[in-house]
Amino acid sequence: MSRAVDGSRRRDHRKKILKLAKGYWGRRHSNYKTAKDAVVKGLSYAYRDRRDKKADFRRLWIIRINAACRAEGISYSRFVSGLNKAGITINRKALAYLAVEDIGAFKAIAGKAKAALGA
Repeated sequence: MSRAVDGSRRRDHRKKILKLAKGYWGRRHSNYKTAKDAVVKGLSYAYRDRRDKKADFRRLWIIRINAACRAEGISYSRFVSGLNKAGITINRKALAYLAVEDIGAFKAIAGKAKAALGA
């Protein structure tokens, strides 16, 4: 009786890896050995970057808020301090949206923050 060399479980596993490597450049999408390495690395990057994305967006929001604050004649740190003293609790995502889309509302909030700092 001959020995089974290439069973269905092995083939299915290879097909799964090659399916995940679809769109990769060069041999990485067709050669199992290189595709396996590329997929493992790609999945680890995806896992890491799903977490990094949150920090990246927070950084972007702070940059946008700071730019809008400077136009109002106040620094970002003084603005945040003023918001805390005024008792205004609004997250950075919403503040950044206001800074870009609704400048009038942002100016009103900045005015309240300035007033709280002056008092």
